[in-house]
Amino acid sequence: NEVDKRRTDPAMSSRKPAAGEQQSNGETADKRHKAALILARGGSKGIPLKNIKSLAGIPLLGWVLRAAVDSELFDSVWVSTDHDDIEKVALSWGVQIHRRSAEVSKDTSSSMDTIQEFIRLNPEVDIVCHIQATSPCLHPFHLKEALEFITEQGYDSVFAVVRQHHFRWQEVKKDLGELTHPLNLDPSNRPRRQDWDGELCENGSFYISHRELIKEQGHMQGRKVAYYEMRPEYSVDIDVDIDWPVAEQRVLRYGYFGCVPPEVVKLMFCNISGCLTEGSIFLSVSGEEMVSINTRDTAGIRMLQKEGVEVILLTSSLDPFEKTLSKKVSARLGCKVLCVGEQRLDDLETLVKERKLSWKDVAFMGNDEIDVKCLNVAGLSAVPSDAPVVAKNAAKYMCAAPGGKGAMWEFTEHILLQKCKAKSQLEQDRIDRASS
Repeated sequence: NEVDKRRTDPAMSSRKPAAGEQQSNGETADKRHKAALILARGGSKGIPLKNIKSLAGIPLLGWVLRAAVDSELFDSVWVSTDHDDIEKVALSWGVQIHRRSAEVSKDTSSSMDTIQEFIRLNPEVDIVCHIQATSPCLHPFHLKEALEFITEQGYDSVFAVVRQHHFRWQEVKKDLGELTHPLNLDPSNRPRRQDWDGELCENGSFYISHRELIKEQGHMQGRKVAYYEMRPEYSVDIDVDIDWPVAEQRVLRYGYFGCVPPEVVKLMFCNISGCLTEGSIFLSVSGEEMVSINTRDTAGIRMLQKEGVEVILLTSSLDPFEKTLSKKVSARLGCKVLCVGEQRLDDLETLVKERKLSWKDVAFMGNDEIDVKCLNVAGLSAVPSDAPVVAKNAAKYMCAAPGGKGAMWEFTEHILLQKCKAKSQLEQDRIDRASS
């Protein structure tokens, strides 16, 4: 097999003419039927129904479906499943369903068994892009650049890789004990990281191939092969429960959130108790009660205000000391303070509507079970690291810092990062439209 590569660089991307449209050289664009196929069996052993478990606010499956649909590269997008609940989630994204047979739904069935069944039942498909649901940081530009290997450069198959710098050793079992020998290094001359190109490892994000290659060879990597290198931050793998919180933090920073407006957040609600304060009360020698507020958190609030985000601080009628403190905080930061009850969502709904916003324009930072409904509906939501589990499960972002010790600052950085990403996306869309 002949192997080639192309480094990941969104700036290198060029618009591919639509089917039947004339290219600049006068040739007709590729008219072959290109299908995206995501395999989502219901019998996951490591994490039950993993493919539809909520990751950063949407089902795991939704992240790759959004990237595939928004890429506008495929004539059809499919989810192959054997489970009713997975089918319902997939249909909500407007894609087609390949209801796989019992023969390819066994624990012993391979992905290739299902892919071969799919192409047999869908003879119109010429090119298959198998996208793994466990790759939530996939972006449309990854798919676009990889597919160009086949549609514009004449390759037969392409797959995603990530570059790694790991020294590997081969285990050798002998009668006298377990021995080992190096596979990719000379221990007497260990290279520095900057002097070593590393190795290319499949990251499993996607595999693209011709149907004829799949039929004839029974796999998706053959004939004239290319690899597509993805940067490490986009390479996420989810196999067991311990991978989930790591994947959530990665996808919140590097995931594809779709074509969103530049003002990701226009209104911010934040609890004073447990978010701006750590919940401790200090007594002075004279008996005066005091609390501490981290200056980084107040700086975060000012950063949001500078970016045009209205910040409203929340206090509870059940905590009169916090209500007294809120007046001083409000005066120092120039924030409105709102006293809310147990039905916080109802109390805040009126404010959201008065400003002619929807909850997708709202960020919410809470720290307790009473905040769960607001954490669920807000476009961006977060809790400090010391929040209870019920609140952590509802939030879309979990801060590394505890309440009163920089959590607000951390969430501010996340909000502004999403805003920056959205503006960059709109600017790229503007450039694409201007060049088309």
